[in-house]
Amino acid sequence: MNIVILGAGTVGKSIAENLVDNNHNVTVVDSSGAAIEELEERFDVQSVCGSACDAVTLFQAGISSSDLCLAVTNHDEVNLVGASLAKAMGAARSVARVLNPSYLDYSTFDYQRHFQIDRLLSLEHLTAVELAKVIRKSGLFAIENFARGGIEVQEVAVEADAKAVGVHLRELQLPRGVRVGLISSPTRVVIAGADDVVNAGDHVTLIGKREEVESVTRLFQRKAPPRLNIIIGGGGEIGYSLAAILGKERFNVLLLESDADRCEYLATRLEGVTVLHADASKQSEMLEARVGSADVFVAATGRDEDNIICGVEARELGSKRILCVVRRPDYANVLDRLGIDVSVSPRDVMSRQILGMVAADHVLSHSEIAGGEAEVLEIEVCKDAAVTAAPLKETHLNNSLIAAIEREDYVQVPGGDDQLKAGDVAVVLVAKGNVKDVLALFCPA
Repeated sequence: MNIVILGAGTVGKSIAENLVDNNHNVTVVDSSGAAIEELEERFDVQSVCGSACDAVTLFQAGISSSDLCLAVTNHDEVNLVGASLAKAMGAARSVARVLNPSYLDYSTFDYQRHFQIDRLLSLEHLTAVELAKVIRKSGLFAIENFARGGIEVQEVAVEADAKAVGVHLRELQLPRGVRVGLISSPTRVVIAGADDVVNAGDHVTLIGKREEVESVTRLFQRKAPPRLNIIIGGGGEIGYSLAAILGKERFNVLLLESDADRCEYLATRLEGVTVLHADASKQSEMLEARVGSADVFVAATGRDEDNIICGVEARELGSKRILCVVRRPDYANVLDRLGIDVSVSPRDVMSRQILGMVAADHVLSHSEIAGGEAEVLEIEVCKDAAVTAAPLKETHLNNSLIAAIEREDYVQVPGGDDQLKAGDVAVVLVAKGNVKDVLALFCPA
């Protein structure tokens, strides 16, 4: 695949390395001659020195014949304009990295559609989602949002006395806007069908619009699971995104931030989250914040060293689980010895996302669920694809489920009589080992 990367910074270099290792043809554009020279010395890439917003530079980089353009500079506006230009000049797909969470808020303005970009990616939001997956326990949790925020995937632990136990899924009379996607237990992981039955102790993945999914959870849980106490050290974009995810669910979330102005900003934008003006790197202030009582402490400041120190201090104070954001790969070997339970690398998260996108040229995003036993894919439907030939109820989906369809300006959870069209974006739940077969249905034979 021919891929053009706009930006030779830390993220761009990391992505370039991964793509070259996977035998893709990579061209990198950056305005810094020194950055370009360093990249050429380390990796087998082509390069162009110039602005990512300049059409001549993009033409020199071969954008018109590229399969994918990744705009990942450190400036949101440069990425938006560069990715938009790339798409207009002939790139098959264009993706822009954004830092400002406002660009991902489709309820106020749809920047992605306005700039004609295929995907907006936030390194910080992806990292927060990864942390949130680790935090989830038995009970309700939003795993990820898809279809430009219109569809949500949630996991529910089935209680012994719930109404759904022992009942065929077709008899539950779920709202049209909700699907049971996955049923998992220690002994099985299956894509749910109408004749399947859930048992006490199973975990059920629900897919649909938030308000409808919330109403369906009562069929599987008679009472809300215990609320976990989550303390996040650091109110940067990762901490902010994580608090925003967890604050909407059944968690008690406390966010520690040392900058007073940032605290005020966070407090006005985070619903259901307590924001405390405190420095997570100081033991006295961690004591005052009662970090020792946390079920999970997440160190998410802007510096790896501070995160490691915060994590060690939280462990000493009594926090049950310690999660750290660690950017430098050479720190990974020492974290276990320091009592850090889980570390998450933003660059690794972004690289996995990009590699998932280049696995097939019509996959817009992917996310693993059920411990990797299944994936949720966003797939663009190609012209004359096999999946467009008949209504969904007549289509053999190879152990997968089409959970949602994005078509033009609306998102819907489809029924059996619905039929996909070229240009649609389908949110598809796929069992492990079936991804290749499913992807074949979305492109012409």
